[in-house]
Amino acid sequence: MTGRDVRVLLADDQELVRRGFAALLRNEPGIDVVAEAGDGSTAIAETWRTRPDVVLMDIRMPGMDGLDATGAICGDERLSATKVLVLTTFALDEYVYEALRAGASGFLLKDTPPRLLLEAITAVADGDALISPVMTKRLIADLLRRPTPRPGEPGRLDVLSEREREVLAEVARGRTNAEIGEALCMSPLTAKTHVSRILGKLNARDRVQLVVIGYETGLVSPGND
Repeated sequence: MTGRDVRVLLADDQELVRRGFAALLRNEPGIDVVAEAGDGSTAIAETWRTRPDVVLMDIRMPGMDGLDATGAICGDERLSATKVLVLTTFALDEYVYEALRAGASGFLLKDTPPRLLLEAITAVADGDALISPVMTKRLIADLLRRPTPRPGEPGRLDVLSEREREVLAEVARGRTNAEIGEALCMSPLTAKTHVSRILGKLNARDRVQLVVIGYETGLVSPGND
């Protein structure tokens, strides 16, 4: 995102919460709050109007909720440049997993420290979708409690080489490029290149979706860490 500010849309049904986030972000160099929305349908309309880089999306909103709005935004190829970062009050919000499957680039707790929020927005805008290790571990823990892979899902990985499957497994465990490189005897840059190719082959928006895919297909499961 070098060369211009990160454009952010805030979607939350609580006006006080929106104003708080807006005040924080507007005081931060390099971030431009371009619009606000109090429900999912307005968030979609404002996304079309302003084309933000990142939508900070609350899940529980009246009318169309954040889950449906996330699916609409992330599922529209014409809005592929916009990333969604889900905001939730609870660490294991029942809808967080579905929001990630719908294409959200990650999730944050509403009480996340300001500095981490700003870093997350920048990371998502850059396409890294970096989520704190705590959040990744919670996501993985939630995935492990879910049913076994659905019939046909494993075939999704047929497009990957054996090396790419190994890299995907490491990504699914929440490891960084440096950690992947150390585990598989390659440089961090090579690991990053593999991750980029995997994203393209699996039509995944970011590393968070790769975590979901890794567990849903059974590539990674309890006991094979």
